[in-house]
Amino acid sequence: MQKLATRLQQFRSGSPLSFRLLAYILLFSSIFTLLASGIQIYSDFRKDVSVIEERMRVVETSYASSLSRSLWALDQKLLEIQMEGILSLPDIVQLNLQIAPNSEIVMGEVPRGAATRQHTFTLTHEGDEVFKLGEMSITASLDQIYANLKRKVLVILATQFLKTFFISILIVWIFQYFVTRHLSAMANYARTFSLSNLPEPLQLDRPDTELNRIDELSQVTEAINQMRQRLQQDLEQQSLDAQEIRKLSKAIEQSPSSVLICDRQWRIEFVNQKFTQLTGYDAESMIGKHPGMLTDDPFLQRENRQLWQAIQLQVQRVGVWQGESNSIRKNGERFWEQLIVTPIKDSQGQATHYLILGEDISIRKRYEQQLLRQANYDILTGLPNRMLALDRLKLALAQAQRENSLVGVMFLDLDNFKHINDTMGHDAGDNLLIEAARRISSSLRGTSTVARLGGDEFLVVLPGLQGADSTTQVAERILQTFASPFHIGNQEVFVTTSIGIAIYPTDSDNSGTLLQHADAAMYQAKSKGKSAYERFSPEMKEVSHERLQLESRMRRALELNEFELYFQPIIQTATGTLTGAEALLRWNNPSMGMVMPDKFIPLAEETGLIIPIGEWVLEQACAAAVRWQQATGLALGISVNVSPRQFRDPGFVDAVLRALRNTGLDPRRLELEITERLILDNTIETSDILSRLDEEGVRLSVDDFGTGYSALSYLKSYPFDTLKIDKSFVRDVMREQEDASLVKAIINMAHSLGLKVIAEGVEEEDQTHFLKAHGCDYSQGYFYSRPAPEEEFAVWLKTNRRAQM
Repeated sequence: MQKLATRLQQFRSGSPLSFRLLAYILLFSSIFTLLASGIQIYSDFRKDVSVIEERMRVVETSYASSLSRSLWALDQKLLEIQMEGILSLPDIVQLNLQIAPNSEIVMGEVPRGAATRQHTFTLTHEGDEVFKLGEMSITASLDQIYANLKRKVLVILATQFLKTFFISILIVWIFQYFVTRHLSAMANYARTFSLSNLPEPLQLDRPDTELNRIDELSQVTEAINQMRQRLQQDLEQQSLDAQEIRKLSKAIEQSPSSVLICDRQWRIEFVNQKFTQLTGYDAESMIGKHPGMLTDDPFLQRENRQLWQAIQLQVQRVGVWQGESNSIRKNGERFWEQLIVTPIKDSQGQATHYLILGEDISIRKRYEQQLLRQANYDILTGLPNRMLALDRLKLALAQAQRENSLVGVMFLDLDNFKHINDTMGHDAGDNLLIEAARRISSSLRGTSTVARLGGDEFLVVLPGLQGADSTTQVAERILQTFASPFHIGNQEVFVTTSIGIAIYPTDSDNSGTLLQHADAAMYQAKSKGKSAYERFSPEMKEVSHERLQLESRMRRALELNEFELYFQPIIQTATGTLTGAEALLRWNNPSMGMVMPDKFIPLAEETGLIIPIGEWVLEQACAAAVRWQQATGLALGISVNVSPRQFRDPGFVDAVLRALRNTGLDPRRLELEITERLILDNTIETSDILSRLDEEGVRLSVDDFGTGYSALSYLKSYPFDTLKIDKSFVRDVMREQEDASLVKAIINMAHSLGLKVIAEGVEEEDQTHFLKAHGCDYSQGYFYSRPAPEEEFAVWLKTNRRAQM
């Protein structure tokens, strides 16, 4: 018994679900068995009782008539026999016959304590009348029924218990085999379930049949495996999300912009590393503070409070605020910051936090200020530039109109500045402009404006004048300041200025027209000898108009083929042999006639038109030399003048090489004449250009030698082939001993440097003898031929007598 109890305890602890199932099966089966057995037993009991009751009713129907006759006949013996017959029936234990009037007959005995059933019926005799003879009471005992009932109960209970027990055991075994062991496998799987074995699915040890695939265990198994897969997917997604979050977190933390995150009450919850670097505040001290209340300065707090109230209001209304803020670092240093403030919203669109992005734009602001200054001020002199000067002029005119006063406009241009710039270099020219700007500014009062329009041009605005004579006084002061020499490097140079004056509203009430009139007056001052000033007069309009017309016509001259090349021969002095020719540019305009170079070349250089014109000259001169060779068989050289602006153009060397390539001219037959003042600009660019041309075989010549700041070191440094003596020295070589000595010195000096010499301006035969006697290599001038168009020059090649072929 104890062993059985132990096994039950083990079964209960090892398989609690099966034990409970067994207990519930036994309990409810027992209850059901008891109820069913009770009903069956009660039914059988009622059936047995009904049999006894039916038997007693049968006695009534069977014996009532015979008993009544025997009693009517008073046949006691027959009556007793009949009663004994009734008493012999099963379960009948007593008969009681009550005979009227007072007698009775009792047969049988009722056992003590026995359960009984009694049936009574009346005995009558029917004749003419119905006579009641007595009553028969039959008593039946139920002891046998109860005894049978007890045996039946024991048998039924024993049978039902054993059946229920074995069925329960079978059900439990079936349950354990088909369910419990799989539940245990699921439990063990869940018990050992971890991230390390997440890829392993749950599998039950049972056949893979159609029924097994659709039952509840398969559904649970599939649900667990689906849960495992979803968990695996969730973990993978969580890992990806974590990586994304880490990436975003690092991006925010390492962002080049400062990042602040505030809660709904604008209290700081997070600051990144850039913020601490930018402001000097540590992250811990910022938590819980308002972004506008970082400093302890009450004045700054009040200023920031107003700004952040506006920011918060706009963020609430518009959803974003972007602007610039003059913030302050922890050490009190001011800096400019670009701010972007936006809300961070939840899925319902409600703002939960606020994001503040900041970027230090102090450098950009400084650049903007520099750009603003560059946009309005001249970088070299620091004076207002053209744009700012025009703005101030318009303001001065508006003020003069209100106050009924005058405004003087002065246009200044430095005389011979181009010569200084070309001979002494750009650095010297820049220093000269700076000093000129200082001298002009020193001649003005505080309300006046002096501006540099560009190059060597200056503009002076004199507002609030009461009379026109005030402008002449200012002009005289300016000219007086230019009387003293300028110290450029170790040299003293004298530079003057020409001034044109226009008065508002006398000369014009328009700023643009005033500038044009002042410009026209300035050109008039230059034409009168420079270092002077001129007031505008109406007739000057025509001079200015002529200059504009000249520029306009010159811009179209290339398109209309109005430019021509004239050629002047270059002769070998000793033999009179023709060696080449110099190409000279002329402009033949239908309305203006033949325009000389000294009239349009300076304007072409000023406007930049000299570059396309110079390229055209190179192309045409090289082509002419090729045509001469084809026509006469003479391989003549061709010399072309190069202007300073053309020489400094980045595409100059390419233009030369392109002209040689397009025409097929040998580079050694092309000689480029460079002015002396140009080579004095000792720059890397100049050296590179001359070196590249020399490497290509192009010959180089120094033009007008002696008219500038001659420096023999430049002749030695650059790869020149020829030196040209200016005609101003050759013209008086036979009359002026100094010119003769200078020419001889130049020839000797050039030969000592390995250079050939060309004398310009030879007009007399005596000059040729002088040059020949002193070893001058080549000559050119009117003595041999005047410059002529290509057709006439081709004729001269065949008919000339002075130059021996």
